[in-house]
Parts: sequence; C-alpha cells; structure tokens
Amino acid sequence: FQRCRMNEDTGSDYLLPWQLSEVADGGGIGVVEESKHDKFAKGDFVTSFSWPWQTVAILDGSLLQKLVPQLVNGHLSYFLGAAGITGLTALLGIKEKGHVAVGANQTMVVSGAAGACGSLAGQIGRLEGCSRVVGIAGTDEKCSILVQEMGFDAAINYKKGDVAEQLRELCPGGVDVYFDNVGGDISDTVISQMNQNSHIILCGQISQYNKDVPYPPPLPPDIEKIQKERNITRERFLVLNYMDKQEACVLQLCQWIQEGKLKV
Repeated sequence: FQRCRMNEDTGSDYLLPWQLSEVADGGGIGVVEESKHDKFAKGDFVTSFSWPWQTVAILDGSLLQKLVPQLVNGHLSYFLGAAGITGLTALLGIKEKGHVAVGANQTMVVSGAAGACGSLAGQIGRLEGCSRVVGIAGTDEKCSILVQEMGFDAAINYKKGDVAEQLRELCPGGVDVYFDNVGGDISDTVISQMNQNSHIILCGQISQYNKDVPYPPPLPPDIEKIQKERNITRERFLVLNYMDKQEACVLQLCQWIQEGKLKV
C-alpha cells in the first residue's frame, strides 16, 4: 500500500501519492492530549487511516476512531496489524472472495505467506474451514516459522527447487483457494494447478509494482486460458469497499487473538 504511494502515479484510483515536502502519512495510533470534540477526552487512544507521521498533530475528530486497548490485551500496535487494516484485508478477502466452506475439504495456497497479511491469511483460512494450508515464502527460516508457529501444513521456499513440483506434491488434490500477494511467475505457477471453479483472492501484486502495467496486471495468455477454461475467479479485492463490515470483523479478529487462535 505504501509502496504504491512512492510513485508519482500510484497506479490506483483510491490512493494518492505522497507529496514532496509534505508530512508522510499512513495508518497510525495516538493518545489524545487535548480535545474540543465531544466524542473524545484526554487519555483516549485513537486511530486513523491517514495519520501524519509526526510526534504531535492536530487532527479532525470526525476522521478518528476510538480504540479499546483491552480488546488486544493492551497491545495497541495490533490495531495497526492483526486487528487493523492488515487483519481486515486477510479476513474480508477470504470471506468475500475465497468462498471457503467448512467441511468442503479445500486447499488454500498463500503467496507472500510470511508477510503481515499472508501470515494471518493462512491462519484465518484454517479458522474459516480450509482443510489444508500451504504457504510460499523466500527463506527456509520463514518457511519453518509458518509451519511450526503459524499452523500452516507446509511451506515452499520459492528460491529453492522447483515450485511447480513442490506444489504438486503438497497439494495433491489441486488448489481451491489462492490468496495472492505477489503476482508474477509465482502466481502463474499456482494458477496452473488450480481446480475447476476455484477462487483467487487478489490481495496484492508486489512483484509488479515497479512495472508500468494496469492493476490487476494481465496474466500471460497461456495462464489466462487456464483461468477461463477452469472458471477461476480473479476479481480485484479492495478492503476499503467493505468498511460496513469492519466493526464486526475487528471484534472477530480480537476474539481469535485473545483465544490464542490467531498468532500475531
């Protein structure tokens, strides 16, 4: 998200580029020192999606949300990660575009699996009902953390060995849901092993952001042919389109964190 804002043209109609000589901004949390807004009092913790990265700021109260630290056992930073936009992206992506059903014996593959969003997506895929979750990451250490700590069934280091071969071995029944954070060659390999009527959750395409291509980037002709023949859904997913479901989903994420079912 921030990577796109470093380009003069973000390539996205909902993101503005950072402006030279202006304060950079992003998701942030602060404590109210003084308030003239009837919703907030001194000592309240508040958050905003466009928080200026500075020590002290005067902000419009109507753009702020109040936080309840107890929901995340006092770990305020979780509201910027697992219980914030990152966790919402993983949970809403799976709910809205993954078509995961309990008891359907689905296999999910996550690329960029050791990242903030990917590591949550794999765990949430399992909590929502996937029977097998396989991650793709770039080091042996990341892969072992995914399996030993995050509950993935298996993980592939894409920098070692043949990814297609390892996928075939680890997903013998094919892939039903693909949580895509990276695009490019990795995604082409996964898509070629996806089942009929399966689903891609198009979360990010980090491998493509330095290229002058539209979003979502077009697939190579042979992969696009597979996608169409197998009726694989690949719709743009934007978490900001589902903000009416934000509150309920944040509470769900906080509950899983408190119960130890979602590891941050």
